[in-house]
This record gives sequence, structure tokens and C-alpha cells, in this order.
Amino acid sequence: MHFVFYTHSLVSDWNHGNAHFLRGVMRDLRSRGHSVLALEPADSWSRQNLLKTQGPAAIERFRRDFPGLAARQYDAEFDHEAAIDDADVVVVHEWTDPELVARIGRARRDGGRFTLLFHDTHHRAVSAEQDIAALTLQDYDVILAFGETLRQRYLKAGWGRQVVTWHEAADHALFHPMPEVDRERDLIWIGNWGDDERSAEIREFLIEPARDLQLTGTVRGVRYPDEAIAAVRAAGLEHGGWIANADAPRAFARHRVTMHIPRRPYIEALPGIPTIRMFEALACGIPLISAPWDDAEGLFRPGTDFLFAKDGEEMRHLLTDVLTDRSMAKDLERHGLETILARHTCTHRVDELLAVLATHGSERVLENLAAKEAAQ
Repeated sequence: MHFVFYTHSLVSDWNHGNAHFLRGVMRDLRSRGHSVLALEPADSWSRQNLLKTQGPAAIERFRRDFPGLAARQYDAEFDHEAAIDDADVVVVHEWTDPELVARIGRARRDGGRFTLLFHDTHHRAVSAEQDIAALTLQDYDVILAFGETLRQRYLKAGWGRQVVTWHEAADHALFHPMPEVDRERDLIWIGNWGDDERSAEIREFLIEPARDLQLTGTVRGVRYPDEAIAAVRAAGLEHGGWIANADAPRAFARHRVTMHIPRRPYIEALPGIPTIRMFEALACGIPLISAPWDDAEGLFRPGTDFLFAKDGEEMRHLLTDVLTDRSMAKDLERHGLETILARHTCTHRVDELLAVLATHGSERVLENLAAKEAAQ
């Protein structure tokens, strides 16, 4: 089948974690014989910031790191109806311009034979509710929500006809252990500063424990204000700015422990949704200690796959334990990786996506799925 993904950007992962997931999903779909295309706006803020801070080499880097993944830019003159006319499945991300969301919906309503999916991977359904409420979603066949609490939010508000949970996951073709790499430093955290959604938590769970324990380590991510960078460095950690997602597995491999620090909207209003970095880190076989969040859907085995620290003081104790007890660290590495490989890879998510299409797909999709099953 032919899949078209409307994404904020596939090429740029500057402050844009959804690109990580879509790259893995698209790669897995291609491995199964499907064709895939990403369409992204020419003026996306992620791509513009990547070019501004890293230059054109970062775009070329994407093409080298992800051969076979095709992305086309569109502008105001782009013929979207022609671009999706031969598609079997069209997936539209929630950062897509509202007028375009409605336009693609009309194409489906006016005779489009493709299955049309809307994909929400953000907290705007609670933090900017009116933005989501204003979207025209009645012509979409299915809403894909990246957590059960978000799915319930859509159902309660009456947004969309069918809503299913579709969590993010690790691109395990990229994220895997690298035992050949020496663990040179204690702690790594890869995460963006954002809009002060977790600034206090970063200080409590990362900066202050690292300073007090005199740990060596690395912080990577963007949108850090000068005072935050100064605090990271004063704690004895290196601040490295943006990191290409293809470099993240080796960065994890060079360190002995990492963290998960969720954004506040997910703790307070959308429990059960970890950041994609948690899936990716565990896929790399690095011990992980998390700030508090509610694993409401039982995605992991807390205490076995990773450790919870209820506050900064407990984070200090757990960091000391993991860094001094190699047996404990190895158990966390093994169990975390085990759960990812059993439940949370992009291959699992493609299986889930195809199951959704088998239930809610258009006539064209159902015919294609039946033909594929008959050929096996």
C-alpha cells in the first residue's frame, strides 16, 4: 500500500520528537513492501531552526542517516489533492495547519478512496483545548492518540468518529545497545528545555543531584536559556545543545545512567504518556531513573525496567546505587531492553496500525489487506 504522512517535519528533529517515531514507522512499513512519503511544510519551525543553528549540512545528514525515506516540502501552491489521490492511507499530524486539516478531510468526503487518520502526539488537547476543538475532524476515519488518557479526552469532547490509542515507541533499527562503546561518563540526559514545562523538575532531579554527587556527564537539547546552561555547567555537566537523533544511541552508550523527566502537562492532565526518549533509552540498554509520572497503562515494570525517584533526595540515592552497584545496573539494562523488544518497537506499532486499518480501513485498504493475506 501507499502511505502518505503529513508531518510537521520528517527531515528535522530539532525540538520535534515525533520525527523520531515517524522515521521508525516509515522504515518498518518500507521493510514490509509498502511505499511511504512524508509531506512537510516548507516553513516548518523545526526545519527553520535546524537550518539556522546547524546549517544545510544537517539536512544532508538526514538523507545519509535515513536512506530510502522520502520527504517533500509543500507551499501555498501545492496540489494536495493530486498528492494524495493515489494514496491508500493518509496520516495527518496534529501540528498541520487547521485549514489543511479540513481540506484533506474534504478530499476524503468528496470521494477519496484512501483511509484518513489524524495523529495526535502532544498535550494541546488539554493545554490549548480550543485549538484542537476548532479542527475539522468529522471526515477522518480514525483518530490516533498517543495515550489512553488522550483518547478519552477526544471521546469525551466528541472529536472524531473513532479514536484508538497508538503510543510512540523506539525505532529499534537505530536504538540498540552498543556494548563495544566504553562508558566514559556517569550521567546523560537528552531533553529540550521547552516552555518552562519542566524547568523546576530539571533542576530538582538533574542539576542539583549531579552537582551534589559531583557526577561527570552530558546534557543535550535545545531552547535552554543562558541561566539554565550556566546552571548545567556549574553542576559539572557538559551542555552540548542539539543532537541528531541518529547520534543519540552512541551518546547513551558512553554513559552509565540516564533519566526520564516528563513535562508537567503529562503528569497533571494526561497521565500514562512517557516521552519518546524513555522508549529510546531503554532500547539502548542504559539504566534509567525517572522523575514521578503515572504509568497508568502498565507500559513498563517500574522497579524492574527502570527506577522511580519521588524527589531530588531519592534521585541522589538511586544515582549512587546504580553507579556503584554494577549488578543492579546490569539488571536494569537487561529488563528495560527486554520490555522494549517485547512491546514497544516501531514494528509493534506498525502491527497495531495495520490492525486498525483492518478494522476501520476504506474499501481500497481492505481489498489490499485481503490480497496481501491471500498471497501469504
